[in-house]
Amino acid sequence: MDDAVPVTGRAERRTAGRRLRRFVPPQHGAWAMLAVPYLAGLVTAGFRWPALPLLGAWIGGYLLSYFVFQALKSRRPRRYRDQLLGYGLVAAPLLLVVLIAAPGVLWYAPAYAALFAVNAWYAWRRRERDLGNDLASVAESCLMVFVVATVAGTPPSAVLVPFLLCAAYFAGTVPYVKTMIRERGNAAYHGWSIAYHVVALAVAAYLSPWAGVLFAWFLARAALFPRRGLTPKQIGITEIVNSVMLLTCIALI
Repeated sequence: MDDAVPVTGRAERRTAGRRLRRFVPPQHGAWAMLAVPYLAGLVTAGFRWPALPLLGAWIGGYLLSYFVFQALKSRRPRRYRDQLLGYGLVAAPLLLVVLIAAPGVLWYAPAYAALFAVNAWYAWRRRERDLGNDLASVAESCLMVFVVATVAGTPPSAVLVPFLLCAAYFAGTVPYVKTMIRERGNAAYHGWSIAYHVVALAVAAYLSPWAGVLFAWFLARAALFPRRGLTPKQIGITEIVNSVMLLTCIALI
């Protein structure tokens, strides 16, 4: 009888863990794509209170979209009813607050709608890992730099450089991560990744010497790391550090 309590406790924890996993996407890299452009916008444009509900709507909208795409992919929307309803109820009122406080963000609605449609098409075709889908997700993420600036009352031109640096970095992570995992050993893909990073380095160096130094490192890691057999955890930690360095670079510009 004494063993019943700890066994029951472990079972309850496992059940709670499974319930939580139902609501949390297993896409750890997506959190950097959510956080970095938002923070880059704050660092450059400044803070106004609507940025807080914007953050909630941004995270809630991402979680909602993930389960929308899962529903499209599986052809079983009822399977994700709880997630769709829960995240929809979180994101919608927060977005309404942002729209009332800063109606200028509606200018970005057509771009987000078009990119969402691209993601939905790939999900319906069950081709979410295609390059086009990944790049559409990068574009959605990086547009947040402009949205944060609009909320702060800052013109888009003032955050163009942070936007370009975020876009250049995250677009580069798409081929780079593929060479580390799904396209490991693919010499052609590795070459394309290096070529992209060479171009990104030239653009970054033109925008800022600090950015040039940072993107020289991104080029080095794209060229050298695929040969080192890093684990997914090591890759993730490296990219977290890179994201912090990118934000630091943007703050210094």
